[in-house]
Amino acid sequence: MSLSANVSYLSLSRFHGMLSRECADELLGGAEGAYLVRESQRQPGTHTLALRFGDQTLNYRLFYDGKHFVGEKRFETVHDLVTDGLITLYIETKAAEYIAKMTTNPIYEHLGYTSLLKDKMGHRLSRGHTEPRRVTFQREDSKITTSPLVRHSTLKDCPSEKQSSYDKIHNFKVHTFRGPHWCEYCANFMWGLIAQGVHCSDCGLNVHKQCSKLVPSDCQPDLRRIKKVFSCDLTTLVKAHNTTRPMVVDMCIKEIELRGLQSEGLYRVSGFSEHIEDVRLAFDRDGEKADISANVYNDINIIAGALKLYLRDLPIPVITFHVYSRFIQAAKIPNPDTRLEAIHEGLLQLPPAHYETLRYLMMHLKKVTMFEKDNFMNSENLGIVFGPTLMQPPEQNALATLNDMRHQKLIIQLLIENEDVLF
Repeated sequence: MSLSANVSYLSLSRFHGMLSRECADELLGGAEGAYLVRESQRQPGTHTLALRFGDQTLNYRLFYDGKHFVGEKRFETVHDLVTDGLITLYIETKAAEYIAKMTTNPIYEHLGYTSLLKDKMGHRLSRGHTEPRRVTFQREDSKITTSPLVRHSTLKDCPSEKQSSYDKIHNFKVHTFRGPHWCEYCANFMWGLIAQGVHCSDCGLNVHKQCSKLVPSDCQPDLRRIKKVFSCDLTTLVKAHNTTRPMVVDMCIKEIELRGLQSEGLYRVSGFSEHIEDVRLAFDRDGEKADISANVYNDINIIAGALKLYLRDLPIPVITFHVYSRFIQAAKIPNPDTRLEAIHEGLLQLPPAHYETLRYLMMHLKKVTMFEKDNFMNSENLGIVFGPTLMQPPEQNALATLNDMRHQKLIIQLLIENEDVLF
């Protein structure tokens, strides 16, 4: 913003044009808390806030983008900025030693969010998700085996009887509290006029910004704060609903296995987009009570399309961004055994909710291939369909995405064909 435009937003009685630091110090006259705004001599066209505190004049570069700021906080007026700054300076100066110690003996484990979480979860059943297991691959008579070899026979579907105990980081955002507020980590007052601390938008935990770095990854999302099912972070959703996998995945797969495994072109043939959108709205509105039965959606391709849409719209893909390159590199390994070892190592790096969702989905897709004579969908065809759905590069580069498509297809194909030994 230009100098003239910025000046119009400043209190004229506080703006003193171009001044040196020495002149600003003299004008303030040593009055504690006094301030003025001047144009910088060192950088003409920019503004500096000169503020008296602790028997010295402090100088801050002043910015304006519709609101005034010198740091992260933004204020309607320079006066509010100074008031908040004086509060912060006073507390950090007079109570520096106390502030340094206030996180060393937090009440979080004893009185705060964790105890409430334990009370809330105590009556529920114990952990129900599948732990990733480390295996070694070797070939015997051209067949892949593992040690120990564990094969799955059927899909177990009882989400209502399972509890998710996955770790989840808090979704902290800077927050302005109305009235006095205390940190739920250290039990100390949160000072300032605005942006006094941070607030977890998923569970409601309120803490100092500095305390947020020490809070454990134990967020238990509150269903009342989760506004939708589609496009919601996968771990957040399963934690909020206390399931091991998203209910969308469980319900759609159950419906497809009930009446769609023999449907020609399953997952390749698209359902009507309007009806798929209706399914999405039903899940967002009704959650696990959404009716996706044949009475409402007779075409199974609508349910298959809704499942693909859900997986495609996840903010973090099932195969997460941070392991994407690991899987792509694994797909390029020529030796089949070494390649499977690399894929397995990648699976072990997935967050638990993502691992469990991928495991369950691969078991389902393996079952789909067992009906290939009817649905004409083998593991390669399913790899083509689900590769770009389950795997997305961290950076949206059209050329890189195009080059990676064959590797994405191969990864999903191998996951389907070897799901009983990879998971």
